[in-house]
Amino acid sequence: MLILGLESSCDETAAAVVRDGRFVLSNVIASQHDLHAEYGGVVPEIASRAHVERVLPVVRKAVAEAGLTLKDIEAVAVGHRPGLIGSLLVGVAAAKGLAWSLGVPLVGVDHVQAHLYSGLLETRHAGGSGVPLPRLAPDPLPEGVGVFPALGLVVSGGHTAMFRCDDPLRVTRLGSTIDDAIGEAYDKVAALLGLGHPGGPRVDALAQRGDERAHEFPKSRLSPESLDFSFSGLKTAVLYKVRGYPGMENPPPPEPPDEKGKADIAASFQRAAVGVIVLKLERALMRLRQEGIRAASLLVGGGVSANSRLRIDLARFADDYRLKLVVPPMEYCMDNAAMIAGLGWERLRAGQHDDLTLAAEPMTAV
Repeated sequence: MLILGLESSCDETAAAVVRDGRFVLSNVIASQHDLHAEYGGVVPEIASRAHVERVLPVVRKAVAEAGLTLKDIEAVAVGHRPGLIGSLLVGVAAAKGLAWSLGVPLVGVDHVQAHLYSGLLETRHAGGSGVPLPRLAPDPLPEGVGVFPALGLVVSGGHTAMFRCDDPLRVTRLGSTIDDAIGEAYDKVAALLGLGHPGGPRVDALAQRGDERAHEFPKSRLSPESLDFSFSGLKTAVLYKVRGYPGMENPPPPEPPDEKGKADIAASFQRAAVGVIVLKLERALMRLRQEGIRAASLLVGGGVSANSRLRIDLARFADDYRLKLVVPPMEYCMDNAAMIAGLGWERLRAGQHDDLTLAAEPMTAV
């Protein structure tokens, strides 16, 4: 089955064609980084206007790169939650128009849940033939054999959460951030260090040249049993390290860190941030085992899953606990429409779809 997916939850206008929920025939993403760089973050109004301009050209390109025409599309899936409401409205409206005009089913997909599915995608050349691209995740298995039940992790600019995944559609949240998402913390640290936008990849690259033991930044545990995350304290600790500590009488102005100092801060921040993720994953895995659930794999998704330190530590964690690590290729870490189409196929084969009353929703349901 050929499904066209659309994604517009934030600042990426994306369209993809996926066959049978697994094989990606095309995956087109129009980034808006250049539009938001001068503001140091995404401006919702600018993002939604850019989506309006780009959505149809992106759809046409995705269909053409798949070697198809719109008449070949058998269903349209769209990420309708969560996200910036103005951005979501553009994608949902486009998906409704396409589904109605083509006379095919419309499927709404939760963006966060789709990130958990992204590691099960496999890239093929147009027409579904060719050699898969190199990937860190194992080849997807029919019917999810050997993958579920799974422990799920979504780490991005807007979300940091863990899930119990019984199958692609049955997902239960175990814990999430109570303040900042890890990706937001990366962006704020990048701004403090003068690295620009997008911050996550730049902090990661700078950290490769630093001493991660130079500073002992805090790792928020919240409570001994908590499965939730908090990154605001870590972000504030970096702020104080860069700009000086408040409360001192006549404090001297702090010396701005040199390039080595910035690299040490980035590396130390990254060690603390990733350390918290692994700590909470261990707690979640133990909680599942206490409930009699033996997770077969760790499903990871979201933009921060591209982080080099996180990938290394997750591989070590999975090896220690004998889990299959399912991490998406780099092209599916960021917001993309292939994951939307893939999970849309899962909904369709379970007999689920939507009608033209499908609404854009700013909050996730998982």
